Amino acid sequence: MFKDTTYIPKIENINKQQLIDTIIRVFVVIGLLYLFLVGVKVLGGSFKLMGGGFAKGLLNATANPILGLFSGMFATVLIQSSSVTTSIIVGLVASGTLPMGGAIPMVMGANLGTSVTNSLVSLGYLKNQRQFKDAFAAATIHDFFNILTVAVMLPLELATGFLAKTATYFAGVLYGTSEAVKFSSPVKAAIKPVANGTKVLITDIMGLSGTVAGVVMMLTAATMIIMALSLIVKTMKKVVESNKGEIIENLLAKNGYVAIFFGAILTISVQSSSITTSLLVPMAGAGLLTTSSILPVTIGANIGTTATALLASLTGNVAGLAIALVHFFFNVAGMVIWFVHPTLRKVPVKLCNLLAEKTMKNRSYGIAYIFIVFFGLPFILTLIL
Repeated sequence: MFKDTTYIPKIENINKQQLIDTIIRVFVVIGLLYLFLVGVKVLGGSFKLMGGGFAKGLLNATANPILGLFSGMFATVLIQSSSVTTSIIVGLVASGTLPMGGAIPMVMGANLGTSVTNSLVSLGYLKNQRQFKDAFAAATIHDFFNILTVAVMLPLELATGFLAKTATYFAGVLYGTSEAVKFSSPVKAAIKPVANGTKVLITDIMGLSGTVAGVVMMLTAATMIIMALSLIVKTMKKVVESNKGEIIENLLAKNGYVAIFFGAILTISVQSSSITTSLLVPMAGAGLLTTSSILPVTIGANIGTTATALLASLTGNVAGLAIALVHFFFNVAGMVIWFVHPTLRKVPVKLCNLLAEKTMKNRSYGIAYIFIVFFGLPFILTLIL
């Protein structure tokens, strides 16, 4: 009896502390989300200050869809966050600096670039041959799913404009197609004073103007966006890492479509698909998960990561919402193509297992694959095209 009476208060104290920590994290994340949205708004205003020359140069740079694809991919590899890349793209489109046609390949490229994190994590298993094979296969299934989706959707989009038309239609419906029913975002109203204050600080108080003011605003906005998302990821990562056992149990116990939902919710919570998919790599290396069970979680992570761009679109206009919806529809289309049909579902699984087997025999294959696909090819094509 004595042990019971002393043990219960300890549990209560632990629960109270966990509750307090959770509440603090919630308020911290809300504050960081506000900073993120202010950054997106300031970013849109910065391009307007740079004038027509900057906009013209950007339009010329994105006129080639292959260049746009690899530019988005290379930017994401360097920043290590597709959320940052797509949020910047949303800001560019909302400000009228970047057209929808040039932005869509960049969004697809951002999807490709984010999967490099998993591959780098898997290199930590190089010394253990068996674990490396499973870990590398788990890492590259994200790559192959995105590569296969781009291989289908980019030509389809260039030929038909399917994503642009669908996203523009739904953006019009959601945002409001007439002044009478036009959506008035309370989020937009809340961030406007701070965003305008940032502009006043740079243009009036600091006395900057034209391109110089635009560059300073752009750098300020980029700092806000990257800092906010990075801190959100760090804040939520602790919660995820402390519940790895529950994550494993949920992944193993549920069917594929529940796993997709699970991956999406987890990614929305931590604001990073890289965290979700990178957690799967050590699980696969330990033999807890197979590539077949990892695929649906990866698809869910891809869908979940579009929430950041959709959030960023709240600060802009119907064009910004449309490109955010393009990101969402692109990933949903990938799920429909490469997961719904059982036969097609096996394609990315077989490809990642094949590469993993070759890499297990000669590890230079894996290192060469990561370097060429994520660094060499995008950098060379970006310079040439």
